[in-house]
Amino acid sequence: MSDAIESRLKELGFVLPQAAAPAANYVPYVISDNLLYLSGQLPMENGKLGVTGLLGRDVDVAGGQRAAELCAINILAQAKAALNGDLGRIKRIIKLNGFVASAPEFVEQHLVINGASNLLANVLGDAGKHARAAVGMAALPLNAAVEIDAIMEIA
Repeated sequence: MSDAIESRLKELGFVLPQAAAPAANYVPYVISDNLLYLSGQLPMENGKLGVTGLLGRDVDVAGGQRAAELCAINILAQAKAALNGDLGRIKRIIKLNGFVASAPEFVEQHLVINGASNLLANVLGDAGKHARAAVGMAALPLNAAVEIDAIMEIA
């Protein structure tokens, strides 16, 4: 199953990067019983932020969706690290919390986080369908446009 997930990612034009190391005093994930809690992931691409700025001022919805996709890819990379390389252990993504750096008048956070939701559903099928929140923020770390964390049920 893990190979099938990575094959679907390749078909969509994505390759899983190495999981990023924490940038502060926290751990990238916690496993408790059958739940995997993943720390917030930024839209990192090739070792640097792929999308920066505020939605509605510096970044349009399409750019925000790309940032959300990159966050989802990094979520899967962290899950792979947490699960000793076996993405097939993901039974279900339970919840995503999406944070969108937004200009005060921007109100389409839900459309931005669709980038992550759609990618995860396309890659994981029913296991990728999840509950979620999509909220606007005044700013995010390092001027990232989007940050997303996740909770997964694992085998």
